[in-house]
Amino acid sequence: MLNRSKRIFIVLIIMVILIILAVLLFTIFFDQAIIVRKDTIYHIQSNQKVVALTFDDGPSPIWTPQILDALKAVNVKATFFMLGMHVQRYPEIARRVADEGHEIGNHTYDHHGLIYYKPEELNRQIKDTERVILNVTGEKTKYFRPPKAWITGQEKKQLIDLGYETVLWSLNSKDWVTFDDRYIIKYILHHLRPGDIILFHDSGGVFRPEGGNRKETVKTIPHLVQLLRERGYRFVTISELLKLQIKK
Repeated sequence: MLNRSKRIFIVLIIMVILIILAVLLFTIFFDQAIIVRKDTIYHIQSNQKVVALTFDDGPSPIWTPQILDALKAVNVKATFFMLGMHVQRYPEIARRVADEGHEIGNHTYDHHGLIYYKPEELNRQIKDTERVILNVTGEKTKYFRPPKAWITGQEKKQLIDLGYETVLWSLNSKDWVTFDDRYIIKYILHHLRPGDIILFHDSGGVFRPEGGNRKETVKTIPHLVQLLRERGYRFVTISELLKLQIKK
């Protein structure tokens, strides 16, 4: 009886380990945003070679300034989807993003998954973040990106009522996994199309909304910009990208 119990226990442990590994592999190598793209902005049809760089989870006192320096060196404007609590914590960094001409979007206040929000909680997350970004930067946000791309159809409708368009992405750099810059660039060059929106991060760890190492992200920016410009691409913010969309 004891041996049988031990065998069952060992099997259960193995099953748990396999499930954890499966979830990790799924998260790392599959882009879950593909599942919820309906009724969101993730790519536009355009006859121009344009691409939008976007950064999530900031601002960070360590990585956002380095990313801003890299963008400034190559004269590129991007869109930063910020967390309200980080804007409140690092107002001078958020202000620099706005002062240097980048666009700011709403990424909720504390990065909790949207599938756990009641309507009133989502409303509070959006409005609290909107208010702190406006107070710190003077910018009124109109684009929203859900943390981890977790969002329901009902939440998309609620966001429209709140005056927001939901923005996802067509290319995920997976920079939070700390892939090196050569891998990130190779992946993007292989899959890029005109009108793409590329996801990067300027903060955020694997299991928490702050921290993480963005060294490879910083290294990626100048090389990626150079290579894409050689292919005839130019870089725009989300607002600029939408103006270039071919009307159907």
